[in-house]
Amino acid sequence: MEWFFPLDSPVKAMGSSSFFSCFLLFLLVAFPNVHAFTGTYGVNYGRIADNIPKPGNVALLLKANKIKNVRIYDADHDVLTAFKGSGIEIIVGLGNEFLKDMSVNEDRAMDWVKTNVQAFLPGTSIRGIAVGNEILGSTDPELWEALLPAAKNVYNALDRLGLTKTVEVSSPHSEAVFQNSYPPSACTFKDDILPYMKPLLQFFSQINSHFYINAYPFLAYVSDPVTINIKYALFEKNSGIYDSKTKLHYDNMFEAQIDAAYIALEKIGFEKMEVIISETGWASKGDANEVGATVKNAQTYNGNLRKLLAKKKGTPYRPKTQIRAYIFAMFNENLKPGPTSERNFGLFKADGSIAYDIGFDGLEPSSAVSSLLSFKDIGLKGWFKSSYSLIYSTSAVVLLLIFT
Repeated sequence: MEWFFPLDSPVKAMGSSSFFSCFLLFLLVAFPNVHAFTGTYGVNYGRIADNIPKPGNVALLLKANKIKNVRIYDADHDVLTAFKGSGIEIIVGLGNEFLKDMSVNEDRAMDWVKTNVQAFLPGTSIRGIAVGNEILGSTDPELWEALLPAAKNVYNALDRLGLTKTVEVSSPHSEAVFQNSYPPSACTFKDDILPYMKPLLQFFSQINSHFYINAYPFLAYVSDPVTINIKYALFEKNSGIYDSKTKLHYDNMFEAQIDAAYIALEKIGFEKMEVIISETGWASKGDANEVGATVKNAQTYNGNLRKLLAKKKGTPYRPKTQIRAYIFAMFNENLKPGPTSERNFGLFKADGSIAYDIGFDGLEPSSAVSSLLSFKDIGLKGWFKSSYSLIYSTSAVVLLLIFT
């Protein structure tokens, strides 16, 4: 893009350095919002497990696979320290258990932000704070009331610390906030949620935040495997659905779920707000009643999803807005409660090897020593695009230790 100014304009009269400074100021004023998700593909790094790799090795695994965007569900200092200098952009989580206190105590919000965000900047690239997770639509109405004031107090703390241009405040929702979502044009928010959702969205609109939604075609399919075509849920070739109101055709459920969210937002006056998928994925194993939870289906869903996100395209309803999604999850988490599927959403097994092949590199587990070598090796493969013998891997580890 070229910029043209009249010959007698003040810009022409100033030096190049002065102009550049003014131009930067113009950008900051004109575009004050921060985007916590600068790519299109990210992962949720959950850690409800006692057998997954240490955070430093996870950072190497992410870099080797060119995954730059990560969500964690807390602000664990070991993780934030291990990711320092990695270039990996992180959204940290303010747990649901803190919301009530944060909502009535500005000092607590300030202390939390200072301790868990400011203290790690700029070395660790913390780009966002997710205030709570799936609050609206949950079974605790007291949390519904606490969500907005907690989010405001967290934002105000960031503002007082001068961090609002680098750290976004958001709050992920589940599909439970919607009354219905089929077809997409019929999607609306639940009546009992609207009194809480609208003020929250108004605040997020004012601070240029985004609408984060956890969208799972897997859960929709498991709830109604008779009616829903599994190929439609898995991005496979199928007849799809036609939305007669918008006159749009959908060949996969994922994009239909995103557009349903856009339309629900539009109906209550937030047509300019961008939708980001904070969680999506497919379980590779489940209980007897969790139809479709297989390795093959997980591989198909996540493989096709990765290809879709790599195209950097939009949805049928919002074709010019790139789809952005965090995949759930990094690892199978053996300590998660609930049905078997909850412990089997990982792209990687607990030992760091791939759960199934969608183009990522994993570890070859055998011993603690060889695991370390494998992490270093895949890190080097990601940078140099070649394979190494065991001897060369050992030499690489020595060099890394010397120069880091």
